Amino acid sequence: MGNILALDDVLDAANLVKRILERKGHRVFPFTEEEDAISFVESNEVDLAILDIKLKKMSGVEVLEELKKRSPSIRVIMLTGYPTIETARECLKLGANEYCVKPIDKDELEDKVAQVLKNA
Repeated sequence: MGNILALDDVLDAANLVKRILERKGHRVFPFTEEEDAISFVESNEVDLAILDIKLKKMSGVEVLEELKKRSPSIRVIMLTGYPTIETARECLKLGANEYCVKPIDKDELEDKVAQVLKNA
């Protein structure tokens, strides 16, 4: 099972990801602050980051870039309530592995996490 970072500007949303994925045996670390999540990756083994695109100070795309600089092998799933083709393309170009649309579908999230970690 994986060590997963969940970053969302809404703590309840990050905790929802945590509850869903911990039932599958993953260890999930929820964050609402971009800097805290980036610092966590610098000093901890993280297999997968689940990032909301709309955050407080940075965009999820900017956080994706920072995480990839610090941990090039980290797997990433982007979450958004505002899906656009441009954003999806940009995220995939920068190294995101998957893209999920909010509201989060429990089964879809579990499937995508399993797929991304299996292909790591």
